Amino acid sequence: MARSKAILWIVLIAQFMVVLDATIVTVALPSIDTGLHFHDQLQLQWVINAYILLFGGFLLLGGRAGDLFGRQRLFVIGLALFGLSSLVNGLAQNSSTLIVGRAVQGLGGALTSPAVLSIIIVTFSSVAERAKALALFGSVTAAGSAAGILAGGILTEWLNWRAIFLVNVPIAAVAIVGALRVVPNSRHRVEGQKNRLDLPGALLITAGLLLLVYGIVNAEEWGWTAGKLWAILGAAAVLIALFFVVEVRSRQPLVRLGIFAGRALSVANVSVFFMRAAQFVMLFFPTLYLAQVKGYSPIENGLAYLPWPVAMFLSAKLAQKLIAKRGPKLVVSVGLVIDAAGLFLLSFLNGHSSYATDVLPGMVLTAVGMGFAWSSLFLVSSVGVAPHESGLASGIINTSQQLGSAIGLAVMSSVAAAYTSDLLAGGTAPADALAKGFDRGFLIATAIMVVAAVVAAVGLRSSDGRHTPAPAAPRKDDEVPVVSLEPALGD
Repeated sequence: MARSKAILWIVLIAQFMVVLDATIVTVALPSIDTGLHFHDQLQLQWVINAYILLFGGFLLLGGRAGDLFGRQRLFVIGLALFGLSSLVNGLAQNSSTLIVGRAVQGLGGALTSPAVLSIIIVTFSSVAERAKALALFGSVTAAGSAAGILAGGILTEWLNWRAIFLVNVPIAAVAIVGALRVVPNSRHRVEGQKNRLDLPGALLITAGLLLLVYGIVNAEEWGWTAGKLWAILGAAAVLIALFFVVEVRSRQPLVRLGIFAGRALSVANVSVFFMRAAQFVMLFFPTLYLAQVKGYSPIENGLAYLPWPVAMFLSAKLAQKLIAKRGPKLVVSVGLVIDAAGLFLLSFLNGHSSYATDVLPGMVLTAVGMGFAWSSLFLVSSVGVAPHESGLASGIINTSQQLGSAIGLAVMSSVAAAYTSDLLAGGTAPADALAKGFDRGFLIATAIMVVAAVVAAVGLRSSDGRHTPAPAAPRKDDEVPVVSLEPALGD
């Protein structure tokens, strides 16, 4: 029991660090630019894009490798890469070093993040226990994303931009030591067979995802009608299609395609894709609105986000109890509708809107909706998944959310920027033009969130996630023994 609690908090520390890093850098970009003298905004943007590219491209490979070669092993390797690259970034003396370091950070995150979910799934098998663990996982994810904005502002203003990277080093070290002490190196092992990585499949899907994410993150700059964008996206589509051909013929595929026959997993992934495509704007548009239109400092901007993780944590606790009584279908569907309502409220901002009456209500509603839907969908995605494929399932749903985030932000940023430019050309005041551009993005996000709600309402069943999955076949896995979370987490 004590061990289960220790395992949970070790992986949650790692998850907090990875998601913190996704937003902490955005606030510090102007200071990084001044300190390292980037050539232009395009090169500066690669401080973020390099991380996104490697993180999105290697998630699926990282998840499956954990199943085959040991979840603790991949978790520790990922943390080591993340911590060492953070140290390099904090000491970087030129822009090229920082960009390469950020790419390695992304790779470390791609190995760590699927391992976090996989370790949770194989450690806690009963639905009640897993729901509690995943509720904490969702709260930590939200807290890390929002805390990154506040921490980035505080560290940059009070210390130096280098501190936003160096802070990861002790966190990674603590998580590594803890993992080596208490997290078992569980993996899938079939008698009479040697685990082999499907190298052709791994190369094809990783290259395909890298090209896909590369095209997405450059779409706004190149323009959605640019020939090179569609050439890259077309090449990505060909590689991904070839990957599925290889997987059908492989004796030990990287992705067993039959896993998608599980309705709950497939519906959860589609819902997560659309939810993240809509929700990810909440980490950028309000930040830009408060900074560029309302003149908030980095610290003020971070403080303005504090209600977000608090509301999400409280709603996730409530969702955990509702799932036990009503099942996840109602909880997820209602959560996504609440989220859509919050995004819709934010689509009415203008140059004179106030934080308290115009930003905060929509922010709180989106947080409540996410608290209901986030951990619930991760719970549903594990329904019917055998322990030896938990890393694969984790890699798939992490890839879905990462692609949804990248595509959603690229599309809505392009729409917002284009609409703002049109308004400025027509003589609209800059503050109002910026606000109305964000409004257009929020309105599109609302529609996408409604699609996510419809997918969940139609595709999920009330029984999904309410019963403990059947155990895996005996003696085929050396999974960690399942322990109770009741004393560890309480009610």
